[in-house]
Amino acid sequence: MTGRKNLPIVPTDEPPACGAKLVHDFTPALVDIGAHQLCPGCGEPVAMRAVVEAVAELGRTASCVAVFGIGCYTAFSNNLDIEVVQALHGRAPSVATGVKRSRPELAVLTVQGDGDMANEGLQEVLHAAARGERITCFMLNNGVFGETGGHMTATTVLGQRTKNTLEGRDSARHGHPIRLANLFAQLDGAVYVARGAVDTAVNVHRTKRMVLRALQAQESGFTFVEILTMCPTGWFVETTQAPGYLAEHHAAVHSMGVLKDLKGGKGVAN
Repeated sequence: MTGRKNLPIVPTDEPPACGAKLVHDFTPALVDIGAHQLCPGCGEPVAMRAVVEAVAELGRTASCVAVFGIGCYTAFSNNLDIEVVQALHGRAPSVATGVKRSRPELAVLTVQGDGDMANEGLQEVLHAAARGERITCFMLNNGVFGETGGHMTATTVLGQRTKNTLEGRDSARHGHPIRLANLFAQLDGAVYVARGAVDTAVNVHRTKRMVLRALQAQESGFTFVEILTMCPTGWFVETTQAPGYLAEHHAAVHSMGVLKDLKGGKGVAN
């Protein structure tokens, strides 16, 4: 404490005498363009940051191919300094399978939303997992078709309002939500399955660890990380309320943790 006695006291009741200056650019190296057009409060940019940071940390920048589905996140396909292949709606796992089989030395991953993966292309990703394809699939799950208007998806939780369930999802009328990670954990071809979120700093850290582990385990078989993301626009909530809404509603149904790890065993992520 003695070293702090002579530090000047900076008043906070008025504007500073000189403006702040940027001392470091914290934009990930693999993000070419930091600006995006997604809605304020969207969790997908945070999820994408975790993915590209993991690719860089593993030294796979020059040996990685990402296959993008169709959704709000597709805007990032032009923002990343890695090779990106654009797939048709729901077909990213099949495209990724072809890339991996033709170039097995590459790290191959897919980026899809819950609408793209669980609605449009469920059979594509389930069969890829069952075959044990050596690819990593990331699903950004916000429970709505965000890009096409905010209507219900297969992962929308009961009671959730969307553009076509204004009174909330009802099990009798709309069925129950699909817990996709739980399905993958039961398939023999899947070697690593986890579900994280980006609503808090702690969960972002845990999710980043899941992403790293999934990419590392890819050569042993199919790996999957479901990332719960915020969508205040589609949820009809204020931007500042979105993290709490995710925790109270989505995470209560799509519980977070490591569901399967053939190397580390089953358990909950730390």
